[in-house]
Amino acid sequence: MTAEPSPSTALQTTVPWHARLVLLSPNTVAQGLARIASVFGAERCPNLWQVELGVMRMWWRLLFRSETVGTCSDHPPRANLRSRVLNWRVFRGPFLLWERAIAPWDMSGLLSSPERIVRHLLGAHHDRAQFGYDFELLRMHPGWLDTLEARAAAVVTGADPRADWLRDLTVYEQYHENLLRSIQAFRQGDPIYTPDEAADPDISFQAWLDWCSAQPATPAQWWAALRSGRYDFTQGVRMPTP
Repeated sequence: MTAEPSPSTALQTTVPWHARLVLLSPNTVAQGLARIASVFGAERCPNLWQVELGVMRMWWRLLFRSETVGTCSDHPPRANLRSRVLNWRVFRGPFLLWERAIAPWDMSGLLSSPERIVRHLLGAHHDRAQFGYDFELLRMHPGWLDTLEARAAAVVTGADPRADWLRDLTVYEQYHENLLRSIQAFRQGDPIYTPDEAADPDISFQAWLDWCSAQPATPAQWWAALRSGRYDFTQGVRMPTP
């Protein structure tokens, strides 16, 4: 019986054109999938095509559910002019790019270095438990959860000389305090998600992996599902049971 190739070796033979178009650097993504397999288990590790579908789901979210990105449900904007201006996401975007707090070409997070993920968490607003997706990514890079906690604490205490700027860039009150509490809870093994959030691919990286793994395994299977009306860019062809 022939062993199934691992994500890290599967690309050594051929890379389809659509993988380069959607993932940009499929070899880097494959390396990330190999780390995922070692942390979460191979059964929760999608193949490259399924990751492409996960990335397209995120594009769909930005285009048609943009209200779920960069907004806040619980706190008002900070009471200064800079935060009120940056509350308009069209004005905030260029500063987030300059700060390297967002990487629009890396919708999955699998292309980003741990430093980039930390900059993303410190500078780009995450609502409620949306931090968790990036915490789970950082967990695959030893020592970086410590780094995130230390840098979040420096913003909260004002020890970071750029604390005021980062607070204004994330716009909403209590953002870094919530980030610090969440990373401390995550590192201690305390739950940071409600059951619904834990099953939401918008919020949990593990839920996103499960969503990807549940999708058609090949482009031909996906195309057949799309043509038959059985595929939706948000729900997919089916969702795994939580």
